[in-house]
Amino acid sequence: MGIDVQAQSVRAAGVGDMSGDVFGNGLLLSPVVALVAAFDHRHIFLDPTPDVPAAFAERQRLFALPRSSWDDYDKALISAGGGVFARTLKSIPLSPQVQALIGVSAPSLTPAELMSAVLKLPVDLMWFGGIGTYVKASAESPGDAGDRANDAIRVDARDLRVRVIGEGANLGLTQAARIEFARAGGRINTDFIDNSAGVDCSDHEVNIKIALNGEVTAGQLTRPDRDALLRLMTDDVAALVLRDNRLQTQAISLAQTGGAAAVPVFQRLIQVLEGRVGLNRKVEGLPGDEALAQRAQAGEGLTRPELAVIMAYGKMAVYDALVTSDVVDDPLLETDLVAAFPGAMQAAHRGAIAGHRLRRELVATKLANELINRAGLAAPFEIAEELGSGIADIARAFVAARELFGFAGLWQAIDTADVPADVAAA
Repeated sequence: MGIDVQAQSVRAAGVGDMSGDVFGNGLLLSPVVALVAAFDHRHIFLDPTPDVPAAFAERQRLFALPRSSWDDYDKALISAGGGVFARTLKSIPLSPQVQALIGVSAPSLTPAELMSAVLKLPVDLMWFGGIGTYVKASAESPGDAGDRANDAIRVDARDLRVRVIGEGANLGLTQAARIEFARAGGRINTDFIDNSAGVDCSDHEVNIKIALNGEVTAGQLTRPDRDALLRLMTDDVAALVLRDNRLQTQAISLAQTGGAAAVPVFQRLIQVLEGRVGLNRKVEGLPGDEALAQRAQAGEGLTRPELAVIMAYGKMAVYDALVTSDVVDDPLLETDLVAAFPGAMQAAHRGAIAGHRLRRELVATKLANELINRAGLAAPFEIAEELGSGIADIARAFVAARELFGFAGLWQAIDTADVPADVAAA
C-alpha cells in the first residue's frame, strides 16, 4: 500500500489489551501506531486524538506489568474526550470528540453499542488480539458465528470501514465475513495465515531440541551449554520464522495478481485438491464452479482469504507427495535441511542436523513451501497434469532448475531490493 508503518502514522483500533501477548506484542511493533480505540472483556478504551509517542511509551509500560488492564492506563495521557469505561456500565456518556470519532450524535450508548461502533471505525488497521468472533457476513445468522457471548456486539462485514484487518487471534471473523470484506476492497488474509508464526516458532523449537538433545544424550553437549545455545539463537529463529511467513503471504499476493484471468486455473486446482486431500468447498467457504465462472465473467478474481485456503491445501498435497518419495533423500537437499536451522547450529552441529530423525519430514516441508511460494499455488499441479508426471518428479525438476539457473540468488536479490511490493511482485 506504500505506507512505511515505522515512519508514517497508522490509525488503529482493536480487540484486546496490553496484558495479552497477541494484542500487546502487536501494538508494540511500531512506535507510530495511533491507537484510538480498543476493548476487551473488561473495559473499553477510547483515545480520539492520541499523543502517539506518549501513548506508545504507556503501552510499553502496561505490557511490562505482571498483570494489567486498560484501567491501569494513565488517564492523564488520554486525549480530550477519551477515557476508559467498564463494560458493566448501563450507559456510557459520549463526549463530542468520541461522537466525532465514531460518527454518531447520540449523547450516550450502551457498552455493546459502543463496542459495535468501535468495530466499524474508519481506521487504517483493525487488530484482533482477543477471543471472540466479532464480524459475520451479511448473509449469515448470529448462530453461524458460533459465539453467542458476542451476539450483541457483532457487526456485518459490509458495514466495516477499516482498510486492513489483522487476525492475531483465531476466528475474529467468520470465513464468509473475510471474503465479503475482501470482495468489497478490504485487505485481509485469514487467522491461520496471520498468526501462523507462533506455530512456526514452536516447530523450530521442537526440531532444534530434537537435534541438540541427541548430542546431550550422547555426551557431546552438556545441558547448560544446550540451554545457553538456545537463548543465543532466539533472534536467528525469529528471523527464520519471519522469512517463512513473509514468503507465504507474498505467495498469496502473487496469486492475487492473476485476477479474473487466473480463476479457471484456480478452479481446476480446487477440483484437483478435492480429489487429492479432501478439500471440501462448503466447509472452507469456497465458491462452486458456476459461481467461479460468474466471477471470472464479471472480471473478479479470488480473494486473499480464498487463496489462503487453496494454498494451505496445496502445500499439504505437495508435502504428502514428497514425504513418501525418494526426492527428499537426495544429498543435494541437505543444504535445504541445514538452512532450516539457525546459523549457530549449521556448522557446529551439522551432524546432528543431517541425522535428524525428522529429516524426511523437514526436507519435504521446506521443499513444499518453496515450490508453492516461488513457483505459484497451481504450478506444480498444472505441470504434473500437463506432462502426466507425479508431483515428486515436478519437485525434482524444480530443484534442478533452481540449481542450474541460480534462482536462489535471484530470489534473494528480489526479496532484499528496496522497491515497492507491487514492483517486486511484478
